[in-house]
Amino acid sequence: MLVMDEIDNKILEILKRDARKPFVEIGKELGLSEGAVRRRVKNLIKNNVITRFTIEVEKGHAVRAITFVTVDPGTPTPLVSEKLASLDGVESVYELTGEYDVAAVVSANNVAGLNKCIEEIRKIDGVRNTNTVLVLRVVR
Repeated sequence: MLVMDEIDNKILEILKRDARKPFVEIGKELGLSEGAVRRRVKNLIKNNVITRFTIEVEKGHAVRAITFVTVDPGTPTPLVSEKLASLDGVESVYELTGEYDVAAVVSANNVAGLNKCIEEIRKIDGVRNTNTVLVLRVVR
């Protein structure tokens, strides 16, 4: 298991903001050589701290919502979560503690598309109830 230090955490924060930032620039920012940054990132990948590099696409005028899901007690929550994650329009799925069992972040080009996705969620075996809130603004 990797023991991360302050420099590893700073590298992660830089890469979260810009995963394409060259190691040379990260090194300059942190007072390290390009090779040192490269070795640290390689180590973070090898130890599954960094599991993937991805891109975030601006949604423009897309509509985004969070749908909270209550799962029937007789249905395994992970089973419902996996089905949710496979639906078109579902960006991410979180298993929760508290009043709801699962939260899904969903998006579509318009409200009709969003409603279609929510209807598909409600059709999943084991989904007892949903509560959806629209996202008005993303702060970070």
